[in-house]
Amino acid sequence: MDAVAVGFVVYLVIILIVGLYTSRLTKTLPDYLLAGRKLGPWVVAFSERASGESAWMLLGLTGLAYATGFGDPSGVKLEPALWTAIGGVLGIIASWFLVAKKLRQQTEELGALTLPRFLELKFRKKDPLLRSVAAGIITFCFAFYIAAQFDAAGKALSQTFGWPEMSGVLVGASIIVFYTFMGGFLAVAWTDFIQGWIMLITLVALPLVTLSVLGGWEGLTETIAKETSAGEAALLLNPTGGRTGWTLIAGILSGFGVGFGYAGQPHLLARYMSIRSVGDITKARSIAISWAVLAYGGAVLMGIVALAHFGPNYFTDPELMMPQLAKEMFPSWFAGILICGALAAMMSTADSQLLVTTSAISEDVYHQSINPKAKQADLLKLSRIVTLIIGVAAIFLSQLPKSIFDKVLFAWGALGAAFGPALILTLWWERTTRNGVLAGMVVGFLTIIIWDNFVDIKIYSLVPGFLFATLAVILFSLLSKNKKQ
Repeated sequence: MDAVAVGFVVYLVIILIVGLYTSRLTKTLPDYLLAGRKLGPWVVAFSERASGESAWMLLGLTGLAYATGFGDPSGVKLEPALWTAIGGVLGIIASWFLVAKKLRQQTEELGALTLPRFLELKFRKKDPLLRSVAAGIITFCFAFYIAAQFDAAGKALSQTFGWPEMSGVLVGASIIVFYTFMGGFLAVAWTDFIQGWIMLITLVALPLVTLSVLGGWEGLTETIAKETSAGEAALLLNPTGGRTGWTLIAGILSGFGVGFGYAGQPHLLARYMSIRSVGDITKARSIAISWAVLAYGGAVLMGIVALAHFGPNYFTDPELMMPQLAKEMFPSWFAGILICGALAAMMSTADSQLLVTTSAISEDVYHQSINPKAKQADLLKLSRIVTLIIGVAAIFLSQLPKSIFDKVLFAWGALGAAFGPALILTLWWERTTRNGVLAGMVVGFLTIIIWDNFVDIKIYSLVPGFLFATLAVILFSLLSKNKKQ
């Protein structure tokens, strides 16, 4: 077994041990879904960030920066790498300030374990329609989101060990499903903590070492100019990518639009709900924002240094770049650990989404609508079965012929538009009503579907989706007679 494989195996063993150990501490549905609301700020912050920045960042965003530079001079991608990174950081800051504290406080007061249940209890004691619509959107979107993470596992393991991509998908998916199945939220949170550190080290160390090898920024720019042309190099390193007019505006708005999605991602909102006290939010927020700045900056820089190191068009699939760069820049044993960063990104997001999807089915549908008197032991057993079923379904969806970047952006947009405006206005605007929330969810979700498939305006669908959903919440709330309507 070579050194890369050794590093990989050691990492997996640690993750599996955490899953087995935490399974002994998971005895009730609140334990399984929110770790009993007992997690400290460091664990919550790293879990929220690791869950939020999936293989979409480690493989997708780095690959985008490698293929298109800072601003994508070609204009092919709606979301230029640099502006996506800036928008992502701003969105994270906004979500922690606007949502985290109020959501933690109000979900505990209402006794809500999930986002659909919170929205239901905020307006009515029982509202099967509102709860079911929310749970349905979550299940639909996360099926594609989890599939993207499994796809990433296939690519990372294929590039590292020469396996067929499907074999990589099966190995990565099996590990995630196992420890989520066993330990629930506690296992997910503590494995996220480990994975968050590995991701951060990968995103900071790999581009900085490569930049040093290239001779700093001056050496990087000279190398890119030699491998392309002076004019092309200037465009690739230009924040605007040489775009002008609407193309530039649409690119910046699309990049910033990615940030709109953070406030509407149920797997991130669950982290806010799990922290042990409202007072811990401030510390967790500072940790999470610091992580985001370093990680997003590192992801874009990694793509740029890889462009200089490999030259353009070296990879038929740019999302294979990161594992190869790690193997060339570091000793094999350390490269194995860094490559685990890609797997960590995938695992830390997929496990969270598996758990949230499980909660939508077991808690929001089965427990609340079908069997309200179900015993905790039975609910825990059902949750584990649902986790297994969703994992298997996502394996099949992972074979869809779309990039990791595109799969994630679709699911991210649909969730962000459906839940972001509805949740923010519920927390901050007293006149928000049940009908307003329901309308906002439906309008936001449908806007993403329609925009992505039938509208030919070059702007990320979350931008109009968020806008139209916000207007829908406000309009239908004003038309309602009282908050319960």
